[in-house]
Formats: sequence, C-alpha cells, structure tokens
Amino acid sequence: MEPAPSAVMERERLTAEMSFRGDAAQPGLERLPSIIIKIRRRLPDFARSVNLKYVKLGIRHGGSPTSYLPMLCVPVLASAAYSFVRLDVIYHSIDLLTCVAWLGTAMLLLTVYYFKRPRPVYLVEFACYKPDDQHKISKDAFLEMTDSTGAFNDAALEFQTKITTRSALGDETYLPPGVQARPPRLNMAEARLEAEAVMFGCLDALFASTGINPRRDVRILIVNCSLFNPTPSLASMIIHHYRMREDVKSFNLGGMGCSAGLIAIDLAKDMLQAHPNSYAVVLSTENITLNWYFGNDKSMLLSNCIFRMGGAAALLSNRRADAGRAKYRLLHTVRTHKGATDECFNCVYQKEDDGGKVGVSLARELMSVAGDALKTNITTLGPLVLPLSEQLKFLKSLMMRRVFRAKGVRPYIPNFRRAFEHFCVHAGGRAVLEEVQRSLSLEDKDMEPSRCTLHRFGNTSSSSLWYELAYAEAKGRVKRGNRVWQIGFGSGFKCNSAVWRALRDVPAGSPDAAPGSEKKSCNPWVDCVARYPPKAYV
Repeated sequence: MEPAPSAVMERERLTAEMSFRGDAAQPGLERLPSIIIKIRRRLPDFARSVNLKYVKLGIRHGGSPTSYLPMLCVPVLASAAYSFVRLDVIYHSIDLLTCVAWLGTAMLLLTVYYFKRPRPVYLVEFACYKPDDQHKISKDAFLEMTDSTGAFNDAALEFQTKITTRSALGDETYLPPGVQARPPRLNMAEARLEAEAVMFGCLDALFASTGINPRRDVRILIVNCSLFNPTPSLASMIIHHYRMREDVKSFNLGGMGCSAGLIAIDLAKDMLQAHPNSYAVVLSTENITLNWYFGNDKSMLLSNCIFRMGGAAALLSNRRADAGRAKYRLLHTVRTHKGATDECFNCVYQKEDDGGKVGVSLARELMSVAGDALKTNITTLGPLVLPLSEQLKFLKSLMMRRVFRAKGVRPYIPNFRRAFEHFCVHAGGRAVLEEVQRSLSLEDKDMEPSRCTLHRFGNTSSSSLWYELAYAEAKGRVKRGNRVWQIGFGSGFKCNSAVWRALRDVPAGSPDAAPGSEKKSCNPWVDCVARYPPKAYV
C-alpha cells in the first residue's frame, strides 16, 4: 500500500503554494486565468522536537566558574557582618577574629574574580567594501553575459534564467572584471586583483575611520575566505601591504563556507582573552574569479546566479579605554557543527562534474540540513539570551511532557523577538530567508536587513552579515542597549551565532567625507539606503 501524498510531503518536508495569474492565449483574446503550484522544501518544524541535551549545553555555555564568584561574596559578607555585631541573649559582643576571617575570604574571592574574569570584547568599528560602479551588473546583463560565453547548453541557460528572475537580487550587484570580461579572464592574477581590491578597500576605510595604525597597533589578524587560498596566504598579503609588526598573530581560515565570518569572530574573542590590551582585525570575504562554474550541472549553477563580489573588515578590542568609542560589545558566540553525518557533510560539496569542470554542488537536502543545524544552534543559544519569562514557559511545557507525560502538549518555542531587537540572517537566498522567517515567527521588518542586502549586494558569503548590520545602522535603528543576533550558515554543515549589545546610539548613515575627499565611508548604504526597502524584491 502506497503512502498518502500528504504523508509523503510531510516526511520529505515539502510544502505546496498556489498562485494565480492571467495569460493571454492568443492576441486579441481575454486573459485566461492559470494556476501555478510551487513545491518547495521547508525547514523542520521546531515545535515538534527539542533535544534536551542542547538546552543543557546552552546552560553550561553560560559562563565559567569564576563568573559565580561575586555571588558567593554575598553570604560571606553577611557572615562577616553577623560576626562583627552578634546579638546575644545577655550581652553585646564583638568577634573581631571571625569578622576578619570572613572579610579576608570575601576579598580573596573578589581578587580571584578580578584577575580571572573574561576580558570584554568590543567591536570598535566595521567597514564593508563597495565596488566601483563599473563593476555593477544587472540581471539582464548577467544573463546576456552567461549566454555569450558559449559554455552552457540550452537547459543550463534556461535554468539560470529561471533562478536569476526569482533570486530576489536587484540590478546593482557587483561582479569582478575578470568574470565580466569577453572572453572571461579567470586566472590567478585576476583573482589576486579581486582579493586585493576587496581586502584593501575595506581595510583602508576601517583604519581611516578608527585612526588605527596597522603597522603598530594590530596584534591579531584573522582572514577567512572559503575557496581562494593562494600562497602566500591572504593574511600574508595584508601583512605585506600594511607592513605590520613581526609578532602579529595571523590566521587564514579556508574551506569553512558562509558561516566562517562568525568562526573568525569566535577565534578573535579567544585570542583577545589571551592577549591583553590588544586590537584584532577580522576580514571576511569570498573570491568569485577562480570559482565561476562553466559546466551544465544544475546543482552547481546556483552559485553563479546568487554569489556576488564583497567583503567586510571588523576591528575588535579588549582595551577598556575603547569602551567609550566602541559600537558594540560581544556577549555570546555559539557554534554548531553537524559534519558527523554524511548528509550534512555532503550537502555543500566542491567537486568535478561529469565534464571535469570544478564547482560547488548544493544538494536537495540543503534546506532540511540547514533547519536541523539552526534548531540545534538556537536551542543552545536560548538559555543564554531569552528573558526569564520565556525560559519559565519553556520549562513548564518541558515538565508537562517529560515529567507528567501529558498528552497533546507541544513544546513551547520561545519568542526570540523578546531577546533581540535586530536580526542579521545570512542572505543565502530568497527561499532560505523565507523559511527562517516562517520557522522563527519573525516579522517582515525583522528580515528587512537580510532581504535588502540580498537585493542590493547579492550573496557575499560570510561578509553578508556585516552588510545587514550596516543597513540597520544606515537606517538609524540601532540604539543603545539594543541586542543584535547574527546567524550564519556554512558548508560542513555549520550554523553559528553571535550576539552583540549596542553601547551607544549609532546615527543614521551619512557620507563620512565631502565629495572629492580620499576618506571613504565604512557604510556601503549611505548613498542608496533612502531607496530601501523596495516595493518588490523581484
């Protein structure tokens, strides 16, 4: 007996959408209505299962043992006060020896906490790269360029046309000159030129805005780029260009996908705990030139249609003197890696197609894999960020199901809109953003930075999260005390989160310099944010 169609769709996590449009059958006749049914894979229903071990992981993730030392001082000081003035039935006595012992214990605990407490990590400033207008490419120009190469068959061209028209990308995204050339110039020299333009472009703006001398002040440098890893490394290119100090701690992260930017932030946080009074520079980018796919495998063509040129650099500090000028303080980083299973490991995979052309294949299970990784990540993150009322509601539903075995009680999915004011979801594609919004019950305004970034700049890989935060800043929406949640997805498969708290009001975006000045703006939205959000993203 074959399973019912509804059961198959539920098992495969498929959803059906119906829309109507009018088509003219022949010239001069009335437009006839037609029905379009779209079948798409959705994220898993988070309300069906919450793995308790990830909740416990989040609780353990909440802090080190030293973070509880100040709380231990409260009963110690109370005991000291009681020992100093102890009311007896007959007389009023003073026990100085016991009082001194308790006070000494309290001072010892506070001293240990002072020297062992985690150093604060501040985000002083960040800068996003905005290519020159000559690198802009519209959707029509992209399709014409693709057709003119002669490398794709009719089925591949039709597929790219369909994906491009539905991608939610606008007509002002950017591609490097080597890709747009006729014929394309896809070689190491062009790839290095692209990398230098992106890296030095955003770093120049960052150093000019903060007044940091890269030759003297930067002690930690972390660069992440998934698919372009030349020798010498990208980190070495930056060190050579800016003549950085000889003892700089440099790291070059490769092959870690679109979530590598938050991995770099987490690494910088750990490095800043070990090196006091230091600045760390994190640069996130992806190289398009040497990773353009010229085959006909549809699973590999998607990256051509949505990935675009971009990059971002962030300056982190653990110097308490920077607390007054920093924009944000890093509160939490949570990393989830599902690479132990074959399905997760193989869903984003670089390989050769049947014709020997190298590309990145995106498996049809990508949406379900991303959903499982997201569920694990937010379950771990929840105890760290959710208000007490939301955690109590979750605990109540958990007790009803696990202790009292009540039937029909669904797990309570916390409202993350009570924990954050700003959401920066990796702009991986239109379908991903729609499913994340549905799964987390977010509003359109919550997803506006991600959708506008995808429309204006395309998928810039790991740097897209910074373009989204820059959008919120350009709109003047970031206020002191606001909390920002950055969510990144990447090959492996990984889902990573970073939580920031704004330390001051960030004014709405405006050009940092007058026309003709050499000083560049750190915010790529300053000259176009007034046009966003658009009336339609397609």
